[in-house]
Amino acid sequence: MSEQAQENVEEEEAAMLGEGDVQAMAEDVSMSQLDPEEPDAPLGKLDFILDVPLQITVNLGTTKMLIKELLQLGQGSVVELEKMAGEPMDVLIGDRLIARGEVVVVNEKFGIRLTDIVSAVERVGHLGG
Repeated sequence: MSEQAQENVEEEEAAMLGEGDVQAMAEDVSMSQLDPEEPDAPLGKLDFILDVPLQITVNLGTTKMLIKELLQLGQGSVVELEKMAGEPMDVLIGDRLIARGEVVVVNEKFGIRLTDIVSAVERVGHLGG
């Protein structure tokens, strides 16, 4: 919007409300302060989201292959992944890395023992890209 158009809008608003009302409205608006977390409640006001289910994914590895190679795959074929044996697996929530860990077997099911939790600084750093 051009400066002239903005000035016209402001003048029309001032005419409808009266100049004193515009000033009073500007003075009455204030930002409310957030209350600091209580020491008894370490999670603060986030209690209401604690029961929200999240999909956790453990990334074993990736690879690239040509379509003709993909079409040649059959039962018993081995697909080589870029990740090395013994290298930590990535633990993701959505597409965000939250931890790394090693694969374990628990009651005949695969699990992951977390060896490294991604710091808050690293998570914030990854928000941009």
